[in-house]
Amino acid sequence: MAWRPLLLLPWLVAAVSGNTAPVFNMTLVEVPEDLPQGAVAFVLTAYDADGDPLQFGLEGADAFYFSVNSNTGSVTLVASLDRETKPRLSLNVLVSDGKNQMVTKRLTVIVEDRNDNRPLFQNEPYTANIPENTPNGTTIISVLAEDKDSGPASRVSYQIVEVTPNDAKNHDLFRVLGNGTILLNGLLNYIQQSTYYLIRINATDGGGQLYGNLVYQTTSTSVSVNVLDQPDLDPQFLNEPYVGSVPENCPLGTSVLTVSAMDRDTGVNDVILYSLTNTSLPFAINDTTGTITVTGALDRESLPSDEWLLEVLARERNLDIHNRPAQARAAVTVRVTDVNDNRPQFYCCVLPQCDFTRPPQHHFEGHIAEHASARLPVANLSIVARDPDKGSNGTFELSLQGQHAAAFSVLPSRVTGEGEVQVLVQNPALVDYEQFCNMTVEIVANDTGNPANCCSVATVTILLEDTNDHSPTFNQSVYKLYVVENSPPGTVISRGITATDPDTGAFGNISYQLLPESIRDIFEVNAVSGEVLVRNGSLLDREMRAVYYATLQATDGAHLTGSTLLEIALEDDNDNAPVVTGTYKVFVVEDQEDVSVQIQAYDNDEPGTNNSRLRFTLEPGPFSANFTIDPDTGLLRSLGPLDREALNETWRGQMGVTVRVQDSGQPPCSTLVNVTVTVEDVNDNAPVFIGLPYIFKVQERPAGAYVGTVEAVDADQTEVNHRISFFFGNGNGSSNFLLRTHRLGPGHYEGRLSLDPDVPLDYEQLSQPVFNLTVQAENAATDDTLTVVSTVVQVYIIDVNDESPTIQPSPLPDARVAENSTGPQLEEVTTVQASDPDTKHMLSFQELGLSCYKGAAPVGSVCHAWFHLDPNGSVFANRSEIDYEACDLALLALRVHDNSTKFGNAYSQNETLRIIVEDVNDNSPEFLPITDTFVVIPDLSPMDLQVAVVRATDVDTGPRGVITFTILRVVFIQDGGLERPFENLFKVVTTAKDGVYVGSIQVASNLDGSLKGQYRVTVEAKDGESPVLSTQAMLDIYTVDQSYRIRLQFKRAVDEVQANTDQIKMALMAATKTTVYVAAIRALEAASASRSARAAAQSVMEAYFVYSNGTALKFGQFSTIVQSDPQALMELVQLGLAVIDPGETGQTDEQQKLIGVIAGLAGALALLILIMALVLVSSSRSYRRKLNALKALRTATTLVPDAVQQGPAIPGTNKYNAERANPVLNLALSLDEDDRDSSLDSTSVNSLDENTVDVAEEGGAVRGGRVGASAHTDSDEEPLAAALWGHHAHPSTGMAQPPGEPSPAVMGFSNPSLDTTDL
Repeated sequence: MAWRPLLLLPWLVAAVSGNTAPVFNMTLVEVPEDLPQGAVAFVLTAYDADGDPLQFGLEGADAFYFSVNSNTGSVTLVASLDRETKPRLSLNVLVSDGKNQMVTKRLTVIVEDRNDNRPLFQNEPYTANIPENTPNGTTIISVLAEDKDSGPASRVSYQIVEVTPNDAKNHDLFRVLGNGTILLNGLLNYIQQSTYYLIRINATDGGGQLYGNLVYQTTSTSVSVNVLDQPDLDPQFLNEPYVGSVPENCPLGTSVLTVSAMDRDTGVNDVILYSLTNTSLPFAINDTTGTITVTGALDRESLPSDEWLLEVLARERNLDIHNRPAQARAAVTVRVTDVNDNRPQFYCCVLPQCDFTRPPQHHFEGHIAEHASARLPVANLSIVARDPDKGSNGTFELSLQGQHAAAFSVLPSRVTGEGEVQVLVQNPALVDYEQFCNMTVEIVANDTGNPANCCSVATVTILLEDTNDHSPTFNQSVYKLYVVENSPPGTVISRGITATDPDTGAFGNISYQLLPESIRDIFEVNAVSGEVLVRNGSLLDREMRAVYYATLQATDGAHLTGSTLLEIALEDDNDNAPVVTGTYKVFVVEDQEDVSVQIQAYDNDEPGTNNSRLRFTLEPGPFSANFTIDPDTGLLRSLGPLDREALNETWRGQMGVTVRVQDSGQPPCSTLVNVTVTVEDVNDNAPVFIGLPYIFKVQERPAGAYVGTVEAVDADQTEVNHRISFFFGNGNGSSNFLLRTHRLGPGHYEGRLSLDPDVPLDYEQLSQPVFNLTVQAENAATDDTLTVVSTVVQVYIIDVNDESPTIQPSPLPDARVAENSTGPQLEEVTTVQASDPDTKHMLSFQELGLSCYKGAAPVGSVCHAWFHLDPNGSVFANRSEIDYEACDLALLALRVHDNSTKFGNAYSQNETLRIIVEDVNDNSPEFLPITDTFVVIPDLSPMDLQVAVVRATDVDTGPRGVITFTILRVVFIQDGGLERPFENLFKVVTTAKDGVYVGSIQVASNLDGSLKGQYRVTVEAKDGESPVLSTQAMLDIYTVDQSYRIRLQFKRAVDEVQANTDQIKMALMAATKTTVYVAAIRALEAASASRSARAAAQSVMEAYFVYSNGTALKFGQFSTIVQSDPQALMELVQLGLAVIDPGETGQTDEQQKLIGVIAGLAGALALLILIMALVLVSSSRSYRRKLNALKALRTATTLVPDAVQQGPAIPGTNKYNAERANPVLNLALSLDEDDRDSSLDSTSVNSLDENTVDVAEEGGAVRGGRVGASAHTDSDEEPLAAALWGHHAHPSTGMAQPPGEPSPAVMGFSNPSLDTTDL
């Protein structure tokens, strides 16, 4: 393979240009996050020493935020910034002068904060439950609002803005501290105040700049406070007062009544226990139900009272908040009702001094005069009957029995409870002293309600007394009687005037008569009853005689008499009518003031009475309204001046009124008198318009049309006084009309109003459709006086429908409707208004078409069934079918039609109503297909490094379409399929661009570089409005472990390699078509430097080469690819590439070849020819020498240094000489198959001949010949040991590994022609 380096010679003659690359020194810029899209964010500036025109460009993950003017470097913002989402942007700035390689430098963009975030309350909703006895100042709950902004804009303050129920007292009931702690600022009461409060709290940030203005952001939340009831109130009895009853002798346990009490702490509702405070009474109460029952015998008659007063104590089972019993007391009245269990008894006593504890009596005695009057009680009897039962049970009947029971009666016949009993004479005839001097009766008391024990009997003995010595007597000596005059015969004057005689029999019979006899012509008396009557009423005339006197005499059977005086006074009867004196006719001049006439009258009835008291009134008549009369004096007065013109001409000015003079008796009597007033005429009337108001209507089009007529009259009765003329007064619009006067009759004229035929009228041109014309009526009297009156005539111009309707406003305001809304199927969205200048119109709306759009593109007829236009202009929406994602804008073309149009166009201009469909959250986020392959290199994965990207969209808009990404699960799948879960290994940052939300998956924790496999990440996308909808997606992130790490050694210093990093990466990318990830650039270590001495390497670059599908290049693959691209290889050599090796592993044979190629190119063509010559010479050595060398090698590996024979050291061998040794100098031995057939043999030197080969320094020649025993290599280790290590190198890496020792630094040799095939 020695011919390969020759192919690289043409590229060694490449020229180097003298033009310098531009210099870009910007590293950091600041851009405010509220910078509007399209504004200049910053300007890129670069320096070019040659003055070449520069071209600018941007690239990188964050380059989509900006657009750069390639010529000026002006950078414009094209995507909105959000510091809270991405506070720092990283850009790669590309600067090119068109001649040199493009300069790339990283530019950091700091996003300056602006106050664009409102405080957001955390951990909502807020609910607190507090006892009603919570002390003032107690913490109720704490709210927390966080603001994503920084600085003062992130500081949040809190205010209570409203407390529901909303009143002044409740607003001060709570207060909030600066840290969001809500305190009670008063006292609560579950009963007297509200049991629930809703506090609305505002969180306001400290303010900050936004779009150039100082802005304060505010957010509200609500805190629900439930007041918990506490046991702090005593119970309360219900349905007081309590009154119950129970019958006497009832069984024990009988229920009386039930009391009930409630816990006034309604939120606690404790159990109520009942008890009686006086346990000695014959009653008990159930402690839980409150039922009172009888526990002892009850006998109403033996009780001190039939009512018991109990006191019930109601106590709550648990103590109140003061650790005291909560209790209440109630009074209960128990009435013991009576049972009929006693019979009546008789007692000798007088109520109420009776002592019923003494035994009853059964014998009584009394006396009475013979023939005593009926109902006269027997004297000297003190009998009381009593039944101790109550009410109807104590009611009993009294009756008499025995021989003389018919002569007497008992009073009362029925007694309830107790009562005094009298024996009365029932039949005086039987009470006859001559027949019986003593009479006996038995009083029976019978309780009918108690048949088993009903009756008691008392015997009464009556002693009779005989008397007869009385004459008739009257109660009064004088009786004053009254009778109305003219009373008819038989009229009763007196009733109840009778005489009495205590004698019995004939001695007690009384008869009556009137004295003297002359009085009997006028009055008479009933001889038996004593009633005085009118005999001849025609003789009774009060005006003739007012009083009569008579004597009423009573005579008994023994002709004993008694009398009394009767004074009979006649009462006045209204039997005389008033009398009017004189006649009444009066002449007055028209308009005369205060016309009066005095009416004279009198009445003959009794003076001072209503019968003679007179009243004057006016009878209804045509002129009664013109006069008034004093009702007491009869003075007739006119109510005002009298107008001759107000009278009918046929009456000749005469006014007649009728006055009624009436007394006040019953029935009243009256007399009528006529009063005639003659009014003489004068000229005192002006014209008067009649038929007011004058309102006329006329259509706008016809000229000279008749409008209407005005009329006026003059009440004056002469022609000269009532002539009238009409004309227009000063006013607006009179020039449009004509007015002509016509006579209709005496004092009656009209003015005919018409349009002026020469003046056309147009309704729409008038400022007002009405004319207010002043029309005057003129009257000229004989005395040259001129009277003018005016009136207003309103003429309305009637509109003719000759104008087109219009839709207002134009253009129509947008209507809005939400998609998929709940509620009525058809809902009114808006109402379109239209107007027509014509006064009479009939408008109806017509739908001309409906266009559907999504965005700005038409979507056919998808929305045609969504909306409907009613003729009245109402637009209805079928909300259940509306879908924002199918159509967000509907254009409804419409017009309005006037169905009443007679002339002109009946249609309006066409209008379009924009119906905007508002979005609701009804679509879940959708992930865009993941077409990229994501790769992560753990060694190059710092915190916040983006390792993968997911994209999602949500067809909803606004907050409903705002997507937030979260990582749900991370699982590492090893090459063998074993899964291992991880937590907090990655994080996701959400950004948005052009409606697509991007989830940047970034490293959140250190990655393990030893793992081989892939991370399977489950990402969830959630939208931002309730109900929150979400979608999940899985993606794989492939790991590139440390086995893919490749080392590139450079002859340049570290600083120079770092400066050329971009050019090196571009050359490597061009050759490998991979993405180059530089892991480190550092100075070469001492051990490595000794191995690279020939290449003079100073620094090393460690890198990974990864394809877009996630696979990476290993060292062998990389070497093959680079060797196959001479142009890239030449560019790398120009940049200082010296050696390529596989990281920390040993070098393979291909790497050695690549190093040899690079070294040969770096040396010179002459050096290559010399090396080829040496190889040819070496290959001619005998095969025996090769076998000896192999044998020496095998022998050398078996020797122990301490056991080797001591002797002179042999240069280039182990420490001491060994027989037949054939050391190899400076060779890395390899047994790879690729080198076994090489035509070039490894160089060997016979140590016995003391020949040695020195590897020259880079740029020097290989020299041969004898050397001294002290000759040695550049390495500190002996050549044979190096050869042994190379023999034990790992097949895949080519690195020697002595058994039991750590891997030493690998020694690299730049001559690939030296092969160990000969060995």
